Amino acid sequence: MENVLEQSRIYPWQQPVWETLTRRFPDIGHGLLFYGKSGCGKEAFSRHFLAWILCQNKQAQGPCGECSSCQWLKSDTHPNYVHISTDEENKKQNAKIRIEKIRDLQPFVQQTGEGWRVIMIEPAEALNIAAANALLKTLEEPGERIVIILLADHYLKLPATIRSRLQHYALDRISTEQAEQYIRPNLSDLNQQNLQLLMNLSSDMPLQALELADSAWLPKRQEFLKDWEKLVAQKNMPVFFASKWHKELTFPEFITMFEYLLCDLICVKLNQNLKNVDLNLKPVAEHYSLDVLFEIYSDLQKSKQLTEQNVQVNLVLDQLFIRLMNV
Repeated sequence: MENVLEQSRIYPWQQPVWETLTRRFPDIGHGLLFYGKSGCGKEAFSRHFLAWILCQNKQAQGPCGECSSCQWLKSDTHPNYVHISTDEENKKQNAKIRIEKIRDLQPFVQQTGEGWRVIMIEPAEALNIAAANALLKTLEEPGERIVIILLADHYLKLPATIRSRLQHYALDRISTEQAEQYIRPNLSDLNQQNLQLLMNLSSDMPLQALELADSAWLPKRQEFLKDWEKLVAQKNMPVFFASKWHKELTFPEFITMFEYLLCDLICVKLNQNLKNVDLNLKPVAEHYSLDVLFEIYSDLQKSKQLTEQNVQVNLVLDQLFIRLMNV
């Protein structure tokens, strides 16, 4: 696993926030909320900032990388840094951060000694109610020279009592020009249509756009759409198609692709802009009503939960393709 320093950096669109925080330090408050859409680079930024806080020889653009504090971070043994997330053995979609993890922070928060101490909690939305209430007490009665950083994709999912005690910094304020300037040098032979496709699918988040460009499912959308048209038009062989796509893509890859297409089918019905600008979705959309598409989406979320409960993926896919056929 990469250490904090290897995972840290500032992206161009984050420079204003970086300058604000470092200029104000140490008068920044003890509770910080870094939020933004997936793919904006908030994780890298937060690690860069916490390493800078702990660094004994701070530089304008980050930690020195050489002092004892930086060496501790490199070896994942820093005594003044605590990282809290969901349990390693419980990384399911709706996994929660339990109250015990927050309670265990008390000795760390209240200790005295030299140097700053940093706690990072991610994803903050994973705090269950009890854990959030316990954290509230910590935020109200912090120790000296301590910074608590919360990372969130959707900060409004945090309790208002928690949000009100944090300073908020948006890290996904990225202009189209900034995103394109970051994406283009990283992808060769990128035409304007493909660039627009990646921007659409990633909600204009450049890091996610680069991940999508390398995804196994992206070039397979057209083939899947043709199979979907055959399935719904011919009303035949759902298990055959389910088996084919079980082999073509992993279950998470297939579900990601399918959700993008399903959401665009709903957009077709609502006359809204599509993300998959290179595909013709109308032939498939004609077979479904808007209500049915929403039902399929709801069933899909339940199916994802079943796979987390060790229901075999091939059975889930069989049921999905049978559902798609029977309209």
